[in-house]
Amino acid sequence: MGERKTALVLSAGGMFGAYQAGVFKVLAREHPPDIVIGVSVGALNGWAIAGGCSPDRLAERWLQPEAGDALKLYPNAGWRNGWFDPAPLRMQAESLYGQFRPMMPFALVVIELPWFRTRLVRGADVRPEHLHATCSIPLFLPSVEINGRRYLDGGLFDKLPIWAAVDLGATDIIAVDSLPDVGKWWLRAGTRLASLFRPARRCPPQVNLTLIAPSEPLGDANAAVFWKRENIERWIALGARDAAAALRSGRQAGPVVLAR
Repeated sequence: MGERKTALVLSAGGMFGAYQAGVFKVLAREHPPDIVIGVSVGALNGWAIAGGCSPDRLAERWLQPEAGDALKLYPNAGWRNGWFDPAPLRMQAESLYGQFRPMMPFALVVIELPWFRTRLVRGADVRPEHLHATCSIPLFLPSVEINGRRYLDGGLFDKLPIWAAVDLGATDIIAVDSLPDVGKWWLRAGTRLASLFRPARRCPPQVNLTLIAPSEPLGDANAAVFWKRENIERWIALGARDAAAALRSGRQAGPVVLAR
């Protein structure tokens, strides 16, 4: 029997990414990962985790107001003038890239234009531009050019890329879904598209999958975009409670999207 490997898969979610920091407080102690995979904000958290960021430090990063700088509305934001300024997100991606380097296998997901192909970018191939691109929400942030090609938010078609953990050889997967349906079409679009074009399939029988998701509502679409310390504190605490409960129960997830 081969060596077992645990993959941590972190979803999209904007400010709801703070919930993942709470989950990691428990996982780091009770079930540390061997592989980390992230999409959108989950890739930012995942990059730090794979780079040796401690649970307390990750939580503290979220508790700082600067955590909300990545999503800054333009003055007079709208369809004509644009919505979010890409510069703060780019600077945050570059700063994070400079502070950490993966100490374990790491991968993130981006969508390549113009054919909307899903791309898995691994380890040493990841650059600051990829961290920026995987968070670039379609229609609200511009795509990011990397080596002559353009990329955008990896969560467009699949907010929780469990398939990537299977592709990387994980035998145990802990998937953290911090992006519930919160009402706005642009936060639900990727999940809906995935369900239309990618029928749910169960993980291979040799793979153990544990899904951790909020046991109570995180908030509305505005809460997912705008930083508020009281929200961050609540989500971190909730993530820790939900992770502890999930690991105690040993519940396995039902059908999930595995195909790209």
